[in-house]
Amino acid sequence: MFILGNFLYSVAHLLEALITILYWLIIVRALISWVNPDPFNPIVQFLYKTTDPILAPIRKFMPRLGPVDLSPIIAFFALYFLKLFLVSSLVGLATRLRF
Repeated sequence: MFILGNFLYSVAHLLEALITILYWLIIVRALISWVNPDPFNPIVQFLYKTTDPILAPIRKFMPRLGPVDLSPIIAFFALYFLKLFLVSSLVGLATRLRF
């Protein structure tokens, strides 16, 4: 069972790294949106392509408050919850399976 425990431990840490990367990409996108970036810039296109699958569903359910977009804040809370709940649950399960 220690092999399954090690596998779950690795998955948990990869998931934690992915959540952290998404968190920072959303922060950079929110900061860049303040300066009206060039939409043809490859970096801006990459940011939009990677964060739109997370932010677009949130925008469907959230009303816009003028020029203020609150979807990154909701995405932060969702990613933080996943990091706390899912990653720690996987680590706990992996710890129990290792011994």
